[in-house]
Amino acid sequence: MPSKKALIRRPGPRLAEGLVTHVERADVDVDLAVEQWEAYAQALRAHGWETVEVEPADDCPDAVFVEDAVVVFRNVALITRPGAESRRGETAGVEEAVARLGCSVNWIWEPGTLDGGDVLKVGDTVYVGRGGRTDAAGVQQLRAAFEPLGARVVAVPVSRVLHLKSAVTALPDGTVIGHIPKVDRPSLFPRFLSVPEESGAHVVLLGGDRLLMAASAPRTAELLSDLGFGVVVVDISEFEKLEGCVTCLSVRLRELYA
Repeated sequence: MPSKKALIRRPGPRLAEGLVTHVERADVDVDLAVEQWEAYAQALRAHGWETVEVEPADDCPDAVFVEDAVVVFRNVALITRPGAESRRGETAGVEEAVARLGCSVNWIWEPGTLDGGDVLKVGDTVYVGRGGRTDAAGVQQLRAAFEPLGARVVAVPVSRVLHLKSAVTALPDGTVIGHIPKVDRPSLFPRFLSVPEESGAHVVLLGGDRLLMAASAPRTAELLSDLGFGVVVVDISEFEKLEGCVTCLSVRLRELYA
């Protein structure tokens, strides 16, 4: 049977020092962030996901955003080379975790840079954001790793937000959702639904019609509920201060087989 495993990584004591690029720095309550992270992990478990904790990386303030360290397609884990040099120490523990789960491991090599938050998978289509953290060489290496596995890799520009998945994610039927002021080229997606809030563009597919999203997007939650989706809301306010969202706090592994 396909897996439902989710990699997560506990926030470290230096979380408040995390990088910010497109927002002004705000004070982060680390204790509250830990509580929010635990509630996020519990929400995954409550919907059938087995959470797998990656070894902490307490010297790396942004390490809780575990999604940026790896991209998985089928059973191949592509260990990234983050665009921010200060984040490159985050990948070793993630590499160990995916190897233990039986993934075939590949890597992004210098001079390429790639952040996992720049990669959105919709079926066999892999959208990769070319922007501040992911460069052309990173896009080329991702294409070389995944196209032989049957992926169709589509590069899209990202200039208004930190990562592609800061601007868009996708619903279970493949419709891409985003907040128009933050999306460079909505026309690149075959089906696109505009949502009324920036944080409403971020959903995690829990299975079936269930979506995990942030409490900061109540109008989008209402819209998606009205479209027939089951919305599960979590408060991630402290991570949002660091440009984090529900997608980047875990790596969902759906195609590993026991």
